Amino acid sequence: MIRSGHAGVENAPFAVLREIGQMQVLWSLSHEASAAGLVQGQPLRDAMAICPSLITRLRSVHAESAFLTTLRRWAGKFTPWVGEVPPDGLVLDITGCAHLFGGEEAMLAQIMTEGSDLGLTVEAGLADTVGAAWALARFAGREEAGLRSGDDIDQEARATRSRAARRRHWERGGAAPQSRVPAGSAPRIAPPGQMHQALAPLPVAALRIDNDTAAQLVRLGLKCIGDLSGMPRAALARRFGRDLVRRLDQAFGQDPEPVSPARPPEHFAARMTLPEPIGLDSDILAGLDRLLPALSTRLKAKGRGARRVRLECFRVDQGRETIEVGLARPSHDPDRIKPLLALKLGDIDAGFGIDVLRISAPVTEAVQDQQMRGHLDATKAARAKAHAGQGVDDLIGRMGTRVGMERITRIHPADSHIPEKTTRLMAAAWSQPWREAWPDPERPRPLMMWRPERVHAPDRPRPPPQFRWRGRTLDVASYRGPERLAPEWWLDEPDWRSGVRDYWHVICENGDALWLFYAHGGALSSGWFCHGSFA
Repeated sequence: MIRSGHAGVENAPFAVLREIGQMQVLWSLSHEASAAGLVQGQPLRDAMAICPSLITRLRSVHAESAFLTTLRRWAGKFTPWVGEVPPDGLVLDITGCAHLFGGEEAMLAQIMTEGSDLGLTVEAGLADTVGAAWALARFAGREEAGLRSGDDIDQEARATRSRAARRRHWERGGAAPQSRVPAGSAPRIAPPGQMHQALAPLPVAALRIDNDTAAQLVRLGLKCIGDLSGMPRAALARRFGRDLVRRLDQAFGQDPEPVSPARPPEHFAARMTLPEPIGLDSDILAGLDRLLPALSTRLKAKGRGARRVRLECFRVDQGRETIEVGLARPSHDPDRIKPLLALKLGDIDAGFGIDVLRISAPVTEAVQDQQMRGHLDATKAARAKAHAGQGVDDLIGRMGTRVGMERITRIHPADSHIPEKTTRLMAAAWSQPWREAWPDPERPRPLMMWRPERVHAPDRPRPPPQFRWRGRTLDVASYRGPERLAPEWWLDEPDWRSGVRDYWHVICENGDALWLFYAHGGALSSGWFCHGSFA
């Protein structure tokens, strides 16, 4: 949150809040907030009573996830095998990498130092397994919050020992109180093969188990991992569940827990440095003739097609001009991408010249290469089917380059008895054309429809001989109907608050063929309305 640019936050007590039910608690604290006596998990009302000058912001899960991904990329400088442990952790497999930084201790010190330079509080641990490293990072070498059961007489003050039995609210479903007890001076780095000695003095909460299980273990006197390591696994599983046994085996390496690094994003780009600055459109197109085949090769190798293509022109005066185009269908064909870029070359200001061209595909989608098999006729049919809509797609791409892809739409049929809902308006670039037969309505529908407009006529269910609409008085020559339509009862639509409708096909003396309906009344009063025209 400090990096978001909030003025006055850098030197003031600051905390990020997390909502738990109807209560807001402190999720993370700055050094100034910790120095003021605030702790993580403390209710906001108590924190404000202790530190009235506390500045708070609500937690943003998406921002934290994006920042953790950024830290994962930063940690790639130490090892290529980096995984995320949401919400606030990273796991690094440094096998074969520690000697590059002067050993494990030097590498760990560098990670913590550089993390501190970024304004982060880094807690790191190093061990043979993921579970052991997690435990050392969070519980070794510092005081930890130990669970109090109240069964130990040493935990009670002298004046209240006699009333300890009456104050065990946690035995009736409440949360057990916590106290600050030292966890020992366990090292942050467990030597190879000595995980038992490093983990033994740590509290059972270091096994990544839930708080209820940890509280039950403490009540039974099993406070440290060393108290559990020698116990039969079957008995522990029956009493506390299989998760405790699994976490215990993972910490000691008996149950493998491999590091799963996040897959790096794929980048598709090509760059060309020019020996002399250029400025003509023909020179830029000549550069595209060299860049597009290289981009196409990379896309084709990964089975991807470009949905958006960006051309960046770097000028000699350190300026940069950028144009971006979209394609109606993902493609890696240079002949389909180049005409779209050519339409936007007029937006580029070359200035004193362009010396670097870079083309990239920031948005891609999977495409499938088709293999032609069978006899000659089958091959021709498959090729014709594959390229049937290519011309339309190219037209949509060229039009979208000029007016915007979102403005080009197509209509698909929809399953609804409401006249204005029988079609769906969809973006042409992100939808397929409707290739089946268009469903026929049960009754004829008008060529044009609009929102219902009030018709001045007598309030009777049968069509009147004369009515007034849009400032004109029209005489009725003939009519056909009615067709009764009821509103969708599960929706509250303003246009249908007039209740059930009876639709009539009305032909006037002047030749107008209108689609009128009589609304029987509901939340709004009854009356006549015009909904469309047949000609």
